[in-house]
Amino acid sequence: MDYLDDNIITITAQESAERIDALLARCVPELTRSAAARLIDDGAVTVGGKAVKKNYKCSPGEEVVLVMPEAADTELRPQDIPINIVYEDDDLLVVNKPRGMVVHPAPGHPDGTLVNALLYHCGGSLSGIGGVLRPGIVHRIDKDTSGLLLVAKTDEAHTFLAQQFASHKLGRIYSTIVVGNIRDDEGTVDAPIARHPTDRKRMAVVAGGKEAVTHYTVRARFPGSADRQAFTQLDVRLETGRTHQIRVHMSHIGHPVLGDTVYGGDKTALARRYASVLRGQCLHARTIEFEHPRTHELMHFDSGLPEYFMQLPFDIVP
Repeated sequence: MDYLDDNIITITAQESAERIDALLARCVPELTRSAAARLIDDGAVTVGGKAVKKNYKCSPGEEVVLVMPEAADTELRPQDIPINIVYEDDDLLVVNKPRGMVVHPAPGHPDGTLVNALLYHCGGSLSGIGGVLRPGIVHRIDKDTSGLLLVAKTDEAHTFLAQQFASHKLGRIYSTIVVGNIRDDEGTVDAPIARHPTDRKRMAVVAGGKEAVTHYTVRARFPGSADRQAFTQLDVRLETGRTHQIRVHMSHIGHPVLGDTVYGGDKTALARRYASVLRGQCLHARTIEFEHPRTHELMHFDSGLPEYFMQLPFDIVP
């Protein structure tokens, strides 16, 4: 299956003869099978430009187009949730998101998100390009990833910043600790990423997926012993920005992010012992660099490492 964009899916020969409601539920993380069936009944799903029934079976090469309905304005409300604003002007904000905070409302997380907090803080001063549920959101980081996030206040700023993302001109560096000893001091993982072929809630390195390039540099090594596995502290620079990119790429090369419950970083004794400290993957969006949309000044922000890194039994390099 090839993902042309967030809403368009091209069926491959291996996936032909599958009911379209089951196919959508398997491939679109936001959908259950019953939700997919409702969208099909409402005419939100077409094949070759024509509406189909939920028991329709796709043929190889057919293009399935899903148009996800936008939520009503009343479904998103401002909430007085404290947020750490690193920088703010009339065009944008840089926010240091805590781990555990969802960026925007999604199934299972209707409120209490960063967007709810931003609506309270900014009022109507957020870009509308992200849609009803994602006002101002130029890019995302996972719920259990902490760190810097860029938010646009105007549509002009959003467009300018999004273009920097698309052209790989926006700089992002993450700090992480991965399982095992990475021998080389630096390296690059260049491997395409797409939705996992059998588990729709995961991403994976998949031939024909979207280009994904991750560069890493070793900051410190923590050797193993008879009763403890080795670990490595990395600085990671993203050249592209795919969903779960660092987590997928590190797992792909055999060094999953410590504490990652989805991609295998929670299997070590240390991860289990420090589960209450980690509360998910040990990954922090530490640095962000971009050209300001109005002044064209080069903006650089570094948040430093959060406390949960320092609570681990390592001599962490700040």
